[in-house]
Amino acid sequence: MELQAKLTEFRKQGLAVAAISYDSPAVLKDFASRRGITFPLLSDQGSNTIRAFGILNDAVPAGTPFAGIPHPGTYIVDPGGRVTAKYFEEDYTQRYTAADILVRQFGGAAGSAHATAETKHLRLSSSASAASVRSGQRIALTLDIDLKPDMHVYAPGVAGYIPIEWSMAASEAIVAYPVVTPPSKRLHLPAIDETVSVYGGQFRLVRDITIAKDAKLKPLLDSNGNLTIAGTFHYQACDNRMCYLPLSVPVKWTLHVEAHDRERVAPALQRKLGN
Repeated sequence: MELQAKLTEFRKQGLAVAAISYDSPAVLKDFASRRGITFPLLSDQGSNTIRAFGILNDAVPAGTPFAGIPHPGTYIVDPGGRVTAKYFEEDYTQRYTAADILVRQFGGAAGSAHATAETKHLRLSSSASAASVRSGQRIALTLDIDLKPDMHVYAPGVAGYIPIEWSMAASEAIVAYPVVTPPSKRLHLPAIDETVSVYGGQFRLVRDITIAKDAKLKPLLDSNGNLTIAGTFHYQACDNRMCYLPLSVPVKWTLHVEAHDRERVAPALQRKLGN
């Protein structure tokens, strides 16, 4: 359903979308009809294609209802049939969202949970790739930084200076992954004859998070079913004359948590043990 919601955005990137499942054509047809899925759902009964791709989840015992499931993931394939990117998780209850892939792979807009903050050095916009999430989903958080004229900040790994840092408040509701930073530029400082890695102008930081399972997640929701995630952007800005005192800018994202679709097909279509 999340792929369906992002279908137009994928098509803008010149991509068609298809999904492969070990379910029967009848089950897939029933699901597509109930949930308004318009892209192809391909049946791989017996999991032969899943095995050929090397993504069979062999931790699931044979003879159980879920035997034959793959590790959940997405391939990006070019017109020549070459895989240009893949997004996979080991745990079948966790998966990259289409919205996350659009942000990470194509630099798409992360326009949900949008908020802005401004200091005398920069303007910071925080966003998320999705406004609504479910347990186990992996989404992207972004910080878009717009430095004021002649300002620069130091890239991670710089020695002797205070680099930018994006920290996340401890929370049982999420797993936070490392920050993805853009290439920095080298700046020569004539006064001290040093060259350092910096950012100037506009740049984006991206950080994936995975939403926790329901047992950890539910106690942290507000009365409207919303989850608030907090973090801090730390930096020291400099211009052509001086370096300013370090600052910390609080940021937060409020996401609505939805339940998974657990409606099953009619008993006559349900997968039997060993099938």
